[in-house]
Amino acid sequence: MELIIFAVKHDWAVLLPIIFCSILVISVAVERFVFYRRNRRDVVQFINALERDLQRNNLNGALNLSCELGGLLGEVSEEGIRTLAEQKNSFERLFDITANLATRKLERNLSILGTIATVSPYLGLFGTVVRILLTFGEMAKGGGGGGAPMIMFGIGSALIATAFGLGVAILSVGLNNYFHTIVGRWEEDFQLLKLLFLSVADRRPAAAPASAAPQAYRRSAEI
Repeated sequence: MELIIFAVKHDWAVLLPIIFCSILVISVAVERFVFYRRNRRDVVQFINALERDLQRNNLNGALNLSCELGGLLGEVSEEGIRTLAEQKNSFERLFDITANLATRKLERNLSILGTIATVSPYLGLFGTVVRILLTFGEMAKGGGGGGAPMIMFGIGSALIATAFGLGVAILSVGLNNYFHTIVGRWEEDFQLLKLLFLSVADRRPAAAPASAAPQAYRRSAEI
């Protein structure tokens, strides 16, 4: 504890970036937890209900079901149903765009965790090197007074920065991996929706071109 108090009191300048990184990690983690929790839905129950409506070709019922579900999954489903009804031939490409935009919302701020996980150990190592250099400088000014105990105390306080940096990095890596696992599950849900919509799109007849009827009428008139 004495080493930590000494490090905070004398090395606060080099510890400040690590402390800022730790606050940033906690802020991102809280924001992501709240976002994922607010958008979490019962996927299995929704997919089953949506499949029943789509099998009956009840697009309005499927759209209302998606609106009632809400959240990110509901938004993707709503857009998928509208695309299925209006632009069936381009459905797969347009749905992929919608799913990718939703994935971007899920991955927002996760790059911050990855960056901090990479940078924090180096910040800690920088603080350690600075404290060791200061310790040797103080010993040189004092003519070597204090001997081995002073050297050991200086090195011990210097390693506090490395420990802080590694702690923040480990926390960042753990949270980053956990959140990417959650994002991967959402992407699997989007793929389930895509497969369900594609199965319906294969059964739905393509709409006839608007100019087909007039052309057929002109040809019959010419005959």
